[in-house]
Amino acid sequence: MDNSNNVGKWEKRWHPLREEWVVYAAHRNNRPWSFDIDSKIHNHTSEYDEKCYLCAGNERVGGTRNPKYEDVFIFENDHPVVSFNSPEITGENRYTHGGLYHKEKAQGIAKVICYDPRHNVTLSDVTLDKVYKVFQAWRGQMQELSKNQKIKYVLIFENKGQEVGVSNPHPHCQIYATDFTFNLVEREIKAAYEYKKDKGRNIFHDIIQAELKDEVRIIAENKNAVAFIPFFARYAYEVMIFPKKKHATLASMSDEELHDYVAVFQEVTRRFDTNFQTNFPYVMAFHQAPINGADFPDYHLHMLIQPPLRQPGLVKYLAGPEIGAGNFMADTMPEDKAQELKKVTITQFQEAI
Repeated sequence: MDNSNNVGKWEKRWHPLREEWVVYAAHRNNRPWSFDIDSKIHNHTSEYDEKCYLCAGNERVGGTRNPKYEDVFIFENDHPVVSFNSPEITGENRYTHGGLYHKEKAQGIAKVICYDPRHNVTLSDVTLDKVYKVFQAWRGQMQELSKNQKIKYVLIFENKGQEVGVSNPHPHCQIYATDFTFNLVEREIKAAYEYKKDKGRNIFHDIIQAELKDEVRIIAENKNAVAFIPFFARYAYEVMIFPKKKHATLASMSDEELHDYVAVFQEVTRRFDTNFQTNFPYVMAFHQAPINGADFPDYHLHMLIQPPLRQPGLVKYLAGPEIGAGNFMADTMPEDKAQELKKVTITQFQEAI
């Protein structure tokens, strides 16, 4: 078999933050699309849905009625994953089988943040000022939750689109404030520590500088923020967005930095939507340092966007290698997907007020 045409399309790359290999086999993906692409970017649903428990003025599960909010609306989840009111775990039930099995009270705070009272908008098609208000709310939540001595970590995340299992399309995200640090951030902290010990440098700084030097994977950039599909991306359109100045969490970002960060974020999402001519689905999560009182001088906050699609209408399903064995097999190359997004001429969005 002649593999000469597969050079650069068939290889494995080291993921420095997860400390694992990602295998790329893009030579298997050279086949034409066999499906139609939705010709409209926006889902033309109503601005108000009387059955939606997130729309302004509607009643939520449990009987609480939403106010007639006009901008960002934040409330504690009616069915929380974590809560300080979760069932107590008594001493004799905490450890079983000689300490092999261990369980604790599911403590924390779970919140929902509605971006906009309208049911049919996303952060792509509202004004930049609207998106900025959402990011200001996130920063405010970080500043508030950082004062709670029971909270050790704050995860801000958005699941967008039916492809990632979202049942309610109303524009919103969630916050899980927990008494433990999420696993992937723990791994990043460990990787940063080991990198600093081995090379004497900051791993996040080196990743940003490597991407700026290579340029080919940069999606959007301005004075204070940069977005790219990283060299070690696992999903086809996976994007990391960094503030150029190192911050451990959103809490310490200035207004100017945050505004530039918002602009880069919205450019990325608009490139997604325009390229696919649809409301592009993704899972978004902010990776931030823990707020447990310890100092994390080497941590650099960033947003990780992981879209499930590898082509329009074609989901990247996790299977044997990913679920069964723990290493990712990618069907596309980061450089190819980055160039695809960079070539997009962003279409006119509705710029809702």
